[in-house]
Amino acid sequence: MTNIGTLPEQEIKRGPITVALIIGAFVAILNETFLNIALADLMRTFHVSATTVQWLATAYMLVVGILMPATALISGWLTTRQMFLSAMSFFLIGTIICGFSANFGFLLLGRVVQAIGSGLLLPVMMNTILLIYPPEKRGGAMGMIGLVIMFAPAIGPTLSGLIISVLSWRWLFFLVLPLAVFSILFAMVYLKNVSEVTRPKVEIPSILLSTIGFGGLVYGLGAGAQNGGIGMIFLIVGLAALLVFVWRQLTIAEPILDLRAFKYPMFSLATVILILVMMTLFSTMILLPLYMQKALLLTSFSAGLILLPGGLINGLLSPAMGRVFDKFGPRWLVIPGLFIMSAVIWLFSRLTASESPLYIVILYSVLLIGMAMVMMPVSTTGLNELPKDLYPHGTAIMNTLQQVSGGIGTALFVSIMVSGQQGYLRKVSDPTAPGQLLSALVSGMNRAFMVAMIVAIASFILSLFLKRTHAPKEERAEG
Repeated sequence: MTNIGTLPEQEIKRGPITVALIIGAFVAILNETFLNIALADLMRTFHVSATTVQWLATAYMLVVGILMPATALISGWLTTRQMFLSAMSFFLIGTIICGFSANFGFLLLGRVVQAIGSGLLLPVMMNTILLIYPPEKRGGAMGMIGLVIMFAPAIGPTLSGLIISVLSWRWLFFLVLPLAVFSILFAMVYLKNVSEVTRPKVEIPSILLSTIGFGGLVYGLGAGAQNGGIGMIFLIVGLAALLVFVWRQLTIAEPILDLRAFKYPMFSLATVILILVMMTLFSTMILLPLYMQKALLLTSFSAGLILLPGGLINGLLSPAMGRVFDKFGPRWLVIPGLFIMSAVIWLFSRLTASESPLYIVILYSVLLIGMAMVMMPVSTTGLNELPKDLYPHGTAIMNTLQQVSGGIGTALFVSIMVSGQQGYLRKVSDPTAPGQLLSALVSGMNRAFMVAMIVAIASFILSLFLKRTHAPKEERAEG
């Protein structure tokens, strides 16, 4: 196996490799948001309750949360091509199972298989970009990835709403199949091996602790909204397992997740900022659709259309932000970006039940402009500081913690919103009046956004300490 350190420069065709990775990521991430709008149809088709149908989302998060920490180990055993093609093959098989599901159980199985593919895909994509691009050119490449990561979920709800209006929910999967097949065929031709197979020791106790820890944490957050007692038990068990997992990774010779990455200050700072930003983003992604459908009484398709311009703007700006990052570093982007995000979320906290859809379009678009200035510059800054042997571990750590923080954000802000609703209704004389119910929803949402604003401000303060990073000296000399 030839690694990037010994591969002649003329053999490194970065463009086709990057395109192969982007196509796969677009297909996988697009399909994640496709299903959200179809949940009502699936409840009717399979005669299941809302509590049951939510497992299509919870199980997905659970599998990805469990798999992420192991990606650094897996990348040591599989070549770049093997890992990418395996990920896309899992995703393709899962999509076929979903599309032809005769009952809810098979649909859930298909989602789990899809999640295995998605869980492998993002780490291999980021790790490959780190290997094939020098630090001074990574911003632009990461910006292209940012385009996909934000563009795909932005158009997902709108496209799925359109498809469901003319076809059945199965076509949400059937229409993805040709794209997945094309991604695999394109990668087979153009994707080259750029990582080194090191065959690290398979540490079974660490894998079990990681599975119990991250799985318990994500499942506990998902179950907590339905059953607080069970959710709390899983959270406690998950946190205990994680503490033992961290201790073990620090004391064994070959950890599956090398926590030495946290010895690099900008990586640690960037990771914390990303956790807070992801919590903020998920608060918006969960609260705004609820507000638009329950307070403004818009349809799912209309709500998807309102969110579309922001996602498109974010996607189009991400490559440009990457080039600005390469030239000027992170501070000129991240600090104003987080200030913009904090200001917009403050405006969200002051929404009423009679706002115009155009106002929501403008606010959400400005929010995602700020997001485009933050996500990839922060990620690249943190990862640039790491030596090559820690790239897989750094990407696995970042992706795992972002996944978990997204789950925490969803559970936290929905809980705050519900608590705010209940608090409002306790103070009124007739809590069953339709007007009071609407006011309670808006009041609860405003309270949740106020907490989200505090989280955003915390990330803004931390960004003031962010500095431009460079690869270790010996690796710059190699480049």
